[in-house]
Amino acid sequence: MPAVKKEPLLPGWLLLMGALTALGPLAIDLYLPAFPSIAQGLHATEGQVERTLASYLFGLALAQMIYGPMADRYGRKLPLIGGLVIFTIASVVCTLTNDIEHLTAWRIVQALGGAAGMVIPRAVIRDNYDTREASKALSLLILIMGVTPILGPVLGGQVLLFVGWRGVFGLMAAGGALLLLAALLTMRETLPPEKVTPLRVSIIAQNYWSLMHDRQFMCFSLAGAFGSAGLFTYISGTPRVLMGIYGVDPQHFGLIFALGAASLILASQASARLLDRYSLEGLLKSAQVSIVLTTLAGLALTLLDWLTLPLLMLCLMGFMASQGFVNPNAAALALARQGRRLGVASALMGTMQMLCGALAGLAISHWQSHTAIPLTGILAFCAFVSWLFGRIAMRAT
Repeated sequence: MPAVKKEPLLPGWLLLMGALTALGPLAIDLYLPAFPSIAQGLHATEGQVERTLASYLFGLALAQMIYGPMADRYGRKLPLIGGLVIFTIASVVCTLTNDIEHLTAWRIVQALGGAAGMVIPRAVIRDNYDTREASKALSLLILIMGVTPILGPVLGGQVLLFVGWRGVFGLMAAGGALLLLAALLTMRETLPPEKVTPLRVSIIAQNYWSLMHDRQFMCFSLAGAFGSAGLFTYISGTPRVLMGIYGVDPQHFGLIFALGAASLILASQASARLLDRYSLEGLLKSAQVSIVLTTLAGLALTLLDWLTLPLLMLCLMGFMASQGFVNPNAAALALARQGRRLGVASALMGTMQMLCGALAGLAISHWQSHTAIPLTGILAFCAFVSWLFGRIAMRAT
């Protein structure tokens, strides 16, 4: 009897899904060190440049609502290809813009393409795996995505040093083009024909309506969404705090920023290993307690004026480590019972994450302070709300 060939722990299709999922965050992390240069080059304020990030997040949020129904009707591959084409073209145009208003507008278009990489991979994973294995796969995706926040600002800082901020957007365009080629050549369709959902407004509306009335789905999704809002607060707020308040050099910013990303990676892999011994719900509950205590400690140290750079990084690393447990387990629990509407459910969950992230980004861009209070205050708020929705979801379960 021939031996059954086992699928590797990290199959090629999952690596591609990880790279696709990292595309949207890449367009965030890569240009963070370029904020001061963009402001100077386009004669814009620091707040205006920060709002290009918030506009990108809003674009990601809204576009996911479109990709979800399309993925349930036309399959996973075709909408993804279209999104990658849009992302690549918009990235090229961003390199050519001459004012902050046009950059903000094209960042939205860029997000409309990048959103495909946020929706499709989650649906593909649930096409292939059950809930527990999906959580492990999502943890592996976080490992791959974690390379982006580590390498993104570091790489962006070096590109900025040699070719300026326009070269940073050129690198985004190159990444989009490479992923487009990889998807065209290697990706197979995973949506079973019997699960195809007609693309009718009434059916789409009914699916979204029923999802919004599914207490378990909404609460687990919101627990993850407010955790993600804290993550985007970290992304949006740390450039100003580290470079503006603590005087970190732009070329060194990426290395310090990477400490948080490394914490996220290590914790997500620990979460995947612990799933063999503990339940998803148990890991999520413990992580949400940890995230609240960590962020409250950071806020208290800020208010007492005791927050040094090492203490700030310890609090931020604790927050990111907790997120490594919250994100994959909350997502897997939210999608556990969605069956035929995985694309729509993935889209709605992603939309909530991006909307919460965009609102957090807007809040921190408008909250001007010479201290780290905007960063630590919004992180503490997001952590508490994430914990609250997690508790509600556990009781619904």
